[in-house]
Amino acid sequence: MQFNFNKINNIIFDLGGVIITLDIEESINRYKNIGLKNINDLLDPYHQSGLFLDLEKGNIGKKEFYDEVRKLTKDTNTDENILYAMLGFVKEVPQYKFEIIEYLKAKGFNTYLLSNTNPVLMDWLYEQDYTGKGKNICQYFNKMYMSYQIGYCKPNKAIYDFVLNDSKIIPTETLFIDDGEKNIEMGKQIGFQTYLAKNGEDFRHIFADVLE
Repeated sequence: MQFNFNKINNIIFDLGGVIITLDIEESINRYKNIGLKNINDLLDPYHQSGLFLDLEKGNIGKKEFYDEVRKLTKDTNTDENILYAMLGFVKEVPQYKFEIIEYLKAKGFNTYLLSNTNPVLMDWLYEQDYTGKGKNICQYFNKMYMSYQIGYCKPNKAIYDFVLNDSKIIPTETLFIDDGEKNIEMGKQIGFQTYLAKNGEDFRHIFADVLE
């Protein structure tokens, strides 16, 4: 798919599945190993339920999440055990993707992150060094929009409206990249140019006309 980047000023990236390669089965297995037997009913690649949805929508915080997992499993499960299970989601965090985003931002594109995510995962991501330059994840984007801070999850139109009202971007001048079909469908209704990515896809080809 070709995009006319002379008419695109803004690029919105999803996090999991687009920038980060996901491995939901690994996370499910880790949660089962700490005793969360109904984890298959709670985790989904695109939309969570139960306490995981509450975490993504900001209805509960990190401490409350850890405590709820302990209630459903064993009191002896430490925060570190539960974090390890959550990090099973993260199969790979490719350096080159952050280098591309950094390059696009330097070329004058407004880069944004719009993600259904949670504070457990994000607190870990804030600590990582993605390109060996000591830069925080926030520094690759003009602004990051995360479901647990806004109170809505994609594909709820409210989270898109929040982004538009806050950023003042024009939808038709915006490329939205996500790995969820329903999220992309809503993006099209909003007026975004869209690209449906596969989990872990090398997205350099999208920007072939821009990258030197």
